[in-house]
Amino acid sequence: MTRSEDPGDRPTWLLLAHQLPPKPAYLRVKVWRRLQDLGAVAIKASLYALPSNPDTREDFQWLLREIREGGGDATIFEARLVDGLTDQQVRALFDRARDADYAALAAEARSVAEAVAPDPELWRARVPEMRAQLARLRRRLAEIVGIDFFGANGRETVEGLLSGTERRLADAEERQDTEVRMPVEQEKPRGRTWVTRRGVHVDRIASAWLIRRFIDPDARFKFVPDKGYAPEPGEIRFDMFEAEYTHEGDHCTFEVLLARLCEPDRALQAIGEIVHDIDLKDGKFGREEAAGIRTLVAGIAAATEDDARRLERGASALDDLYEYFRRKRD
Repeated sequence: MTRSEDPGDRPTWLLLAHQLPPKPAYLRVKVWRRLQDLGAVAIKASLYALPSNPDTREDFQWLLREIREGGGDATIFEARLVDGLTDQQVRALFDRARDADYAALAAEARSVAEAVAPDPELWRARVPEMRAQLARLRRRLAEIVGIDFFGANGRETVEGLLSGTERRLADAEERQDTEVRMPVEQEKPRGRTWVTRRGVHVDRIASAWLIRRFIDPDARFKFVPDKGYAPEPGEIRFDMFEAEYTHEGDHCTFEVLLARLCEPDRALQAIGEIVHDIDLKDGKFGREEAAGIRTLVAGIAAATEDDARRLERGASALDDLYEYFRRKRD
């Protein structure tokens, strides 16, 4: 039984249907902003959804009260099925909304770092200002994470950008080299359980392939919820919050694993650049292959929700891609 077939995994959706009067005009804007702040998604006009839990129920109840006090009408109800949509389709609505939030925040985080890079003296001169900007971005990240109900893909990108900039600021304060370097580890993990969040996509699929083929041939993989997971002794987390291996600066998880645990390999470097361009969406390397690989991975994700199966199918494609780049180099 796949995860999508497990009845215990199936969410209950909380729905808010509302009608607003034409006046006052500010009420419509106020309600729309509150829905955005709560992380609700529009199923259709005037019908919004949240995953059902005590917190979201309370949030919708407060909003219902505001709507009625403003002269409108609203109803809250729970449902297992939402207007003919599958649970996967509803989750995708939430993930797209949060990915857009993360992408906007990532762009802002890059602009903060690029405003002073690569001048070390300018870093030192603007430490207080940048500390304040980073604190604001951290608060905004916490707000988005709070309404990221299903673990959208963009969180690690923002975490890596903010952490990398914070490290450079710390270096600037100590008048040390401002270049962020990833330490190379001498001993590779062997026979370990590697943990990542459910719903694997390009960076996690590629990282798992890299781990099993070039780092830990006996690796076992475990897929867990994005929030609230406490690792067991001996587990290694990757591409998730507070993981041992995840985004650092503007490097995706694949690049971090490659730099820390693998010997230099031009074919792997080429794959890393493709994964970077797809995952971070910043066009850093401009790899022409990225569009095709993005479509291929999207097809794998659409074909199955089973994470182990996604890794298996992705590994087969990456084996062929590696051989292509290896021979091309030769």
